Amino acid sequence: MSKSVLPKVAKPTRKTSTKAALQAQPDADKTLSLILSRLEDMKAEETVTIDLRGKSAYSDYMIVTTGRVNRHVGAIADNVTKGLKENGIKSIHVEGLPNCDWVLIDSGDVIVHVFRPEVREFYNLERLYTQGPGAAKAI
Repeated sequence: MSKSVLPKVAKPTRKTSTKAALQAQPDADKTLSLILSRLEDMKAEETVTIDLRGKSAYSDYMIVTTGRVNRHVGAIADNVTKGLKENGIKSIHVEGLPNCDWVLIDSGDVIVHVFRPEVREFYNLERLYTQGPGAAKAI
């Protein structure tokens, strides 16, 4: 029998283990708790949490809340973003900060919408996600 003579390829070594990498990212429930705590601290109003687990491929939870005026909306968004970064969530995407009518914060597992009252009433996102058969359940 002849043996195949192929060069041995060394397996690349990882600098960090998978377990360590997973521990660095908080899970969705911890992220949700952190965000809700920050919203309460900043006196956000009419906060609604919508459970999207099993119903959405892009997120586990969606939070819709209201700030009284543009400045309040911006302060809420800044505070939530700061809290997420302090807790190790690095890939945060924020949109709408220049105008502060509607600020979207996407932390991956949890998406936060911070509205001024008139803008929230106009778009009525809760209705889209809580109606119809198999709709997401607000918690």
